[in-house]
Amino acid sequence: QVQLVESGGGLVQAGGSLRLSCAASGNIFKFNHMAWYRQAPGKQRELVASITISGNTNYADSVKGRFSISRVNAESTMYLQMNNLKPEDTAVYYCNKLANFVSWGQGTQVTVSS
Repeated sequence: QVQLVESGGGLVQAGGSLRLSCAASGNIFKFNHMAWYRQAPGKQRELVASITISGNTNYADSVKGRFSISRVNAESTMYLQMNNLKPEDTAVYYCNKLANFVSWGQGTQVTVSS
């Protein structure tokens, strides 16, 4: 059973930065395109950023130019660097495969104050 563990969230003022980490058991990173998702209160979970096995990236329009996704396959770790954070970025952030999800982790809370 693959286990995903997100960390790095916290409370930050608007304009600030956070770096999220995703650690996974097994070889999930080696064989899969991966992504970061977020879910704000009362809203559906949405795709924030994705990264292919070869390192090609894609971003939601709302975070383009502010967030950066990266991965270190050998360490089974993925990151999301978030800069110039806005209150609307407040959500629980999750990592998972880009498709055919495995069990979701607990997520990490990001709260951006205005």
